[in-house]
Amino acid sequence: MRRKQHSERDQLELFRALPGDLAPRDAKDLMAYPFFSLAKTKRTVPIDFRAGAIAIRVEAVPEHGMASIWDADVLIWAASQIVEARDAGLKTSRLMAATIYEILTFVGRGTSARDYDWLKAGLDRLQSTKALTSIRQRAERRRHRFSWINEWKEAADANGRPFGLELILPDWFYAGVIDDALVLTIDRAYFDLTGGLERWLYRLVRKHRGRQGGGWRFDLVHLHAKSRVLSPLKHFAYDVRQIVQRQTLPGYQVVLTRYPNGTERLDFAPTPLDPLALRLRRRSLNPKSEDNL
Repeated sequence: MRRKQHSERDQLELFRALPGDLAPRDAKDLMAYPFFSLAKTKRTVPIDFRAGAIAIRVEAVPEHGMASIWDADVLIWAASQIVEARDAGLKTSRLMAATIYEILTFVGRGTSARDYDWLKAGLDRLQSTKALTSIRQRAERRRHRFSWINEWKEAADANGRPFGLELILPDWFYAGVIDDALVLTIDRAYFDLTGGLERWLYRLVRKHRGRQGGGWRFDLVHLHAKSRVLSPLKHFAYDVRQIVQRQTLPGYQVVLTRYPNGTERLDFAPTPLDPLALRLRRRSLNPKSEDNL
């Protein structure tokens, strides 16, 4: 007699999304390293990155393309839910259920049919994109391979009308989020950023700066190499200058300085907040988070 095969879903307890306006949290590992495409066009060229003991390779399939930094908003939503539930003493799970409306409104998108289609296409990209990394692996040559979402499905009522979705997060991502030291609160205005590069720069400096008040400085050539964008350095530099001109990064002022030897460096400094804005900002963030500001 053949033994019945149990799926991963059968082994996990369902966690239903919490209501309310939760503070957005991001995973530090995803903020610090190039895991996502920064382009709005389909990318199938793999990402290869190595720095010391850190190795990352991200692969896409031609049908869907690589998961983008906008698709990663779903993971920010998931991380926010997990941390909020954990801090409230609730049991969390890699198997999560929510309405499409809840996810879309959390990440600052509309609720039109086009937005629903965007979310479903993003879930397909998150599931089909494969990441291979040495991050948080104890053995030097050990690698963890995973998709950003193991599986997802639409939930329907008795009449077959869709009312929500369920998804399963990979263990690598979930383990990083459930550890408080690997999550940071981000500014909700992040979701308003329309450019992939400016989103990436915000996440990078937010992760590096932490609670330091003096800001952070990055060499432009280093930033270009770390971003793993496909455009050449001169195009990357032009895009950075546009961001400096617009000053759109929430909470930061950005200055690009060119030195006599030709080196260009990007300086980030926290934007001073007036007392009222600071009180409102603190009130909107979770006081249990170790690094809210």
